[in-house]
Amino acid sequence: MNWDPVTAVLFDLDGVLTPTADVHMRAWETMFTRLLDQQPIPQEPYTDQDYFAYIDGKPRYDGVQSFLDARGIDLPYGQPSDPPELASVCGLGNRKNEIFNEVLAERGIRAYPGSLRLLDALEKRGIAMAVVSSSKNAPSVLAAAGIADRFPVVVDGSVASREQLPGKPHPDTFLYAASELGHEPATCVVVEDAVSGVQAGAAGGFARVIGVDRGAGRSVLRDAGADEVVSDLADLV
Repeated sequence: MNWDPVTAVLFDLDGVLTPTADVHMRAWETMFTRLLDQQPIPQEPYTDQDYFAYIDGKPRYDGVQSFLDARGIDLPYGQPSDPPELASVCGLGNRKNEIFNEVLAERGIRAYPGSLRLLDALEKRGIAMAVVSSSKNAPSVLAAAGIADRFPVVVDGSVASREQLPGKPHPDTFLYAASELGHEPATCVVVEDAVSGVQAGAAGGFARVIGVDRGAGRSVLRDAGADEVVSDLADLV
């Protein structure tokens, strides 16, 4: 790839820089499997395809609502302050977050080696970098992976909530990150592994949207708007 016209790269975190998508997937699976087991009408088991279809890349509560709608389960939305044991959209989202943090504390996290190679190469070129993640856990994941100091701008779920930015597939969080870096979208590249994230990048007028296929599928990411799809970020060095 020709990096000469690029001034900034906006990275998703989970599944792009770190394998936290695996931790998220297992946390969602644990939470939703318990919920489905409690339903009065038998439900099809939760699968990884449910994650990619309804949850991947979306803000946490949006993912909960999307899955519940798909299964015909009606729960009150609740409030972000709902305790994790409460049967509400927010309560379930908070329950998933609790499970995620338990797994992260137990296992820790390391950045993908190929992603580190690309970060090193971009740093040498003087290309600015930001993280744009729907997760409110992004700062703790970056710190656990030892790469927090590489990103002067991190737009996570907490920032999106504070600034009232709609989440992916809307482009607003990426546009906000570009603005915070001081760069025009037309000179920024978006790197995403989620369909909703690729859609957000494609809608934002960015120079290029690169999809990283960690399970969503190359053709699916292409159809969502990716200009190029790679299996590892080292392919871009």
